[in-house]
Amino acid sequence: MHSIPQRLLDKLYREAHAERWDIPLPQFALSLHASAARAAPADLPRYLDGLHLEDLALACACAAGHERAWDHFVQEHRPALYRAAEALDRSGGAREIADSIYGELFGIRERDGERQSLFRYYHGRSSLKTWLRAVLAQRHVDGIRASRRLEPLPADEGPHAIAAPRSGAPDPHHARYRACVQRAFKAALARLPDRDRLRLGCYYSQQLTLAETGRLLKEHEATVSRQLTRTRQTIRSEVERHLRDEDHLSPAEIAQCFEVVLEDPGPLDLGGMLRKDSVSDRSR
Repeated sequence: MHSIPQRLLDKLYREAHAERWDIPLPQFALSLHASAARAAPADLPRYLDGLHLEDLALACACAAGHERAWDHFVQEHRPALYRAAEALDRSGGAREIADSIYGELFGIRERDGERQSLFRYYHGRSSLKTWLRAVLAQRHVDGIRASRRLEPLPADEGPHAIAAPRSGAPDPHHARYRACVQRAFKAALARLPDRDRLRLGCYYSQQLTLAETGRLLKEHEATVSRQLTRTRQTIRSEVERHLRDEDHLSPAEIAQCFEVVLEDPGPLDLGGMLRKDSVSDRSR
């Protein structure tokens, strides 16, 4: 692909108002190059002029972790995404997907020192609102497809009955795996700072919204979302570490542990575990 002339880069940078997010021109240029490389347009200047440049600049800043840009993004785009989620699923399932998307957009993981934000897949060819709705809709459809794979087979007397294989004895390791995960989960919660544990309790145990949790903790909604995502990743990593180092399980066994718990978590009392007196004293 041909390089973008400097004069055109300067023009696009001004039109995107990228300076308000303190994005260096070379960084914004990388986003433009990535977009053009993806589309491979015949007329490069015309293609670049047709991009949603302000949205691209905002996405670029958010992916780089600019706090002010992220706060602006949450304030401007979260309501529209929630409305789209409500239209997709009145039961609230898509709202949960919308919340999970924010963690991926923020980019809590790094690879080779670079944040792995979902924003890197936004190239400015559609508006940011349209792109977000498309991501939400695709995740919603993927969830429906996944749930259908878990639906029971038709009844034996039905027209589409399938001969079921004889069920063997239950796996004797399942109970042990489930117990291992529960112990590891308790240990992971015990290591969390009090504020992280309180935030988890507000959102997951007390079913408060992000806004309500933020008001209680005097945090911005965006901060609550980011911290919850980080905490979930921390718990996952701690559980895996515990299973590996304390229970001496192999990677295959650890994967089986998570599969077992997903199928049947057992008596996993999240509310009880989040109470300080139930997680801080490991001797009981």
